[in-house]
Amino acid sequence: MSVSTPPHDAAWRRALRLHRANRDTVFKLVVVAGLMFGFGYAMVPMYRHICAALGINVLTLGEQKVPGAVGERRNTQVDLSRTVTIEFDANARGPWDFKPEVRSVRVHPGELTTVVYEFRNRQDRTMAAQAIPSYAPKQATSHFTKLECFCFAEHKLQPGESKRWPVTFVIDPRLPKDVRTITLSYTFFEVGGRVPAVPGGSV
Repeated sequence: MSVSTPPHDAAWRRALRLHRANRDTVFKLVVVAGLMFGFGYAMVPMYRHICAALGINVLTLGEQKVPGAVGERRNTQVDLSRTVTIEFDANARGPWDFKPEVRSVRVHPGELTTVVYEFRNRQDRTMAAQAIPSYAPKQATSHFTKLECFCFAEHKLQPGESKRWPVTFVIDPRLPKDVRTITLSYTFFEVGGRVPAVPGGSV
């Protein structure tokens, strides 16, 4: 004759099994979350080591050379074996002042460089204007990369207003060896007026 299990005893066992299953699930979730956190924390140094081993340049904006910065990093793609002279020109075709703060700089190919242009509206009215860049020699055009430039957009200036605009650029290390000097020229024209011819180069 078999002895039946009391209903309350069966319910207690089901509750116990459910409690153990829930406890095991929570434990597994905690382990998975811990592993995911550890993997995410280790990804950055792992990525840097892999890139360093493969010779991949991982220069970011935060790692770019900033004068006076602590722990400066050097872009390993800079060609220190040669320098290129970059000359700056400005054509002010209108009632305004327009000029670079420096006339030339010497840079290594691959080196990030920033120069500043100054502009002042000498008119007694608001004007909208934009700049057209050109390069000499022409074969340097495809090797001159501007990362920031006032020529990317149209600007509105109030009567007598002055502006200082940066140009951040880098010269491709694949620039032909015989090119030792590049001239970057800007022609500033008033939007809505006659567009002047670009001086001696291509946009």
